[in-house]
Amino acid sequence: MLIREAQLSDIPQLMQVRLAVRENRLSDPARVPAEAYVDYLTRRGRGWVAEEAGRIVGFAIADVQDHSVWALFLDPDYEGQGIGKTLHDQLLTWYFQQTTHPIWLSTGPGTRAEEFYRRRGWRETGRTKSGEVRFERTAGE
Repeated sequence: MLIREAQLSDIPQLMQVRLAVRENRLSDPARVPAEAYVDYLTRRGRGWVAEEAGRIVGFAIADVQDHSVWALFLDPDYEGQGIGKTLHDQLLTWYFQQTTHPIWLSTGPGTRAEEFYRRRGWRETGRTKSGEVRFERTAGE
């Protein structure tokens, strides 16, 4: 499994992975167009992909402007192999090299993602207006 920085040419595969997830599904895929990925990868932050035999099976994107995790998604066929943890750790390492500002994310309550973030040491800080669980991390946690 190769972990590398995401490139603009990866966007079609990133979108495929995002649509393949079983939890935290997009109710309207048009809400996250390719242009949003371009913005997050070139202006707002940076991303990483997990690639196997030329196929992207997971990705993570940090947003240093909003101080958030914009995305961390895996193809369901690749869950449970440590890929999400590797992408997560790469994202946090890079993010805290850029800033000491806390980073946040939100995810659906009662999901595997919620448990994943709790196990990684994220602190719940409340709920978003849409009812998602909001988590935060600081440097060194």
